[in-house]
Amino acid sequence: MPQITVDYSARLADGFDRPGFAKALHTAVVDIAAAKPPACKTQFRRTEETTVGPDTEGHAVVHVHIGLLAGRTDETKARLTEAVLELLRQYVKPAEDLALHASAEVRDLDPSYRKFDS
Repeated sequence: MPQITVDYSARLADGFDRPGFAKALHTAVVDIAAAKPPACKTQFRRTEETTVGPDTEGHAVVHVHIGLLAGRTDETKARLTEAVLELLRQYVKPAEDLALHASAEVRDLDPSYRKFDS
């Protein structure tokens, strides 16, 4: 915990500082949601095709999913979501011909969540 997944359009690959974003995001999750630094895990999933409305050209999408163990207030989740969006503004620099659609969601992990480390 937390489980973080970042889906992003392939067209952003060159303009998205993923390592920098992950490091800054982990710091935000620790500061805002009281996570432990070694528990922060982020996976990036590049999507090859993006369609926004009727268009396939000129758009790029980034969506950040953060799953936390239950217990954080809605205010804490909202603060974290706003922090994620601000970090995306800093670490994603799309080409000038792309409209960037950025979003984030913080949710509680299901009570069935389990993990192991080896």
